[in-house]
Amino acid sequence: MKPGRGLTLLLACALAAGCRVGIDGPAAKTGGQPVAQWTAYGGEGARQHSPLADITPANVDRLEVAWVHRSGDIADGSGEWAFTSLQVTPLMAGGKLYYCTPFGRVFALDAESGAELWQFDPGVENKRSGMYPAVCRGVAYWESPEAGTACAKRILYGTRDAELIALDADSGRPCEDFGAAGPGAAGSGAAGPGATGPGATGRVSLKAQIAGARPGEYYPTSPPYIQGNIAVVGASIPDNERRDVPSGVVRAYDVRSGELVWDWEPVSEDYRQRHRSERGDQRYHLGTPNVWAPIAGDPERGLVFVPTGNPSPDIYGGDRDGIDHFGSSIVALDAATGELRWHFQTVHHDVWDYDVASQPTLFQLPGVGAGRPGVAQATKMGHIFLLDRESGAPLYPVEERPVPQRGVPGEQLSPTQPFPTHPRPLHLPGRLSAADMDGFLWFDRRACVEALAKYRNEGMFTPPSLQGSVLYPTTTGGINWGGISIDPDLGILLVNQMHLASVVQLIPRAEYDAGNFGPGYPLEYYPMAGSPYGVKRFPLLSPLGTPCNPRPWGSLAAVDLRSGEVLWRRPLGTTRGQAPWPFWFAAGSPNTGGPLTTAGGVTFIGATTDGYFHAFDSRSGKLLWRHHLPFTANATPLSYRAREGGRQFVVVAAGGHGWSEPGDAIVAFTLPGE
Repeated sequence: MKPGRGLTLLLACALAAGCRVGIDGPAAKTGGQPVAQWTAYGGEGARQHSPLADITPANVDRLEVAWVHRSGDIADGSGEWAFTSLQVTPLMAGGKLYYCTPFGRVFALDAESGAELWQFDPGVENKRSGMYPAVCRGVAYWESPEAGTACAKRILYGTRDAELIALDADSGRPCEDFGAAGPGAAGSGAAGPGATGPGATGRVSLKAQIAGARPGEYYPTSPPYIQGNIAVVGASIPDNERRDVPSGVVRAYDVRSGELVWDWEPVSEDYRQRHRSERGDQRYHLGTPNVWAPIAGDPERGLVFVPTGNPSPDIYGGDRDGIDHFGSSIVALDAATGELRWHFQTVHHDVWDYDVASQPTLFQLPGVGAGRPGVAQATKMGHIFLLDRESGAPLYPVEERPVPQRGVPGEQLSPTQPFPTHPRPLHLPGRLSAADMDGFLWFDRRACVEALAKYRNEGMFTPPSLQGSVLYPTTTGGINWGGISIDPDLGILLVNQMHLASVVQLIPRAEYDAGNFGPGYPLEYYPMAGSPYGVKRFPLLSPLGTPCNPRPWGSLAAVDLRSGEVLWRRPLGTTRGQAPWPFWFAAGSPNTGGPLTTAGGVTFIGATTDGYFHAFDSRSGKLLWRHHLPFTANATPLSYRAREGGRQFVVVAAGGHGWSEPGDAIVAFTLPGE
């Protein structure tokens, strides 16, 4: 589930809501400080870490805005578009910064000055975003080893029209050798800088052989992952709507031709055999888990790591018959063939919408897992699973612990769920009690105590019920798509989390169908058509609109990967922007977006609802600096040096979310020149 729209401090609680080069390390070291590029989403190994050390705890307070780029692609829900959220992390390669907008336009900027070099408009037709914001979290970069070839440097990305587009990274023109005309395409293929409509080349339809996709229901929200000469891409599908949504198949395309190389559908062979007749002439099964979060990979071992969601219709699974075998998992695929190598399931029979939302993160550190190559997978429950990259086996014990049972009639719950022991679960543990209830004033707290007593409340993994069940953490997390950062020099992991509670209540089919349920906040209603139930979901808020669960409502923490212990934890965010003055205080806030660590010992993060971009001391957690942005920065930052001897830049997208004003600002920071 993707974080969605809202009007109060905690609307987030109402919704779940690689290339040949990766992040380049230091380039040629002949004189001057070396270039450091950022050529894949998440950087090298998806660690969200920069090797640059110009900016330090001693000088970070001198950071100043170097430039701001505004695309103009904003919608607040009052016009043709529903609403936008600029969640993109740009890439930097060859001195150019590349990013996509929620409208699907791509911009290339001079990485030092911010000057616009070119732009491309795909002419997106799917302009409604429904319940969730229109987003494009990033583009992918590929560079041919053969100099002088056409489109030797390419930008690839997916659009809301479910097309995979390849552009020349130098000119912004569609690559003529890639694909053919997409749906509704027109023109001669000459679309280029400033183009306003789709061209006839440079695009491949991702809806080929995808059944059951209604308009606007199937498209990538995260960038393709490039490894070698293939681009691996998943797609977002609607949550909680119905059982027969499109397949969550993962596909790999040739970056030169756009031809399909392999596909992997997240269902077991047993399920495939049992349901072969139901599929009919369709290539893929309906309602399978999907992969909407960012993908990662290991070029040395020829592996691609995909984080999966749960099967439809999400909150009820009594008739799944094993379709969730690969649900809510991290799956390792052979990059050349798409064949399964291993998988690790983070939630068994997920009926909470705890899909794996964050990018898998690679690491290999002395003293961590006996020095084995590892992959870390963060989850919405606040769990961090450290796995052997080659086998998927846990590097530290994972305990199968009993969890609450007695689901609704027809449900078949898993009796246990996996819990990591190193590090231990990072979310506040246990069952919420009356003593935990929060609020601005005494009557606010009392109302929360009374509300809590109405619902089934047995701690994490309390099953959805007709009575209504407390879900803590809620479907937003915990840890969402912003993921984690690993500083390999310090051996620490940085992670931001939300600490929010909600209520999920199943409604019998006849009652739901007879009702007059429509969209409206803070209540969410979903039909879950094809199942015995509809569902209602809403945040557990006080009458004054604050969370009933204890503070902080958002946090930033550092974990020592060797000991597994939390080194420090700080509230992340204030109530500014969601509550009137004088009710601005550091209670932590809902946060969406991820952290960036740097070799200089500074961690950068926006993410919060108060509109600040923060810099923390990675070792101590001390807040060193903050800057108020024109819009909230619900994206993950990056850092680079564009030319030898140049300055270190830190860049973040500030473009709001569903619960804050939408915007369109790419903001670059650097230290003042000498």
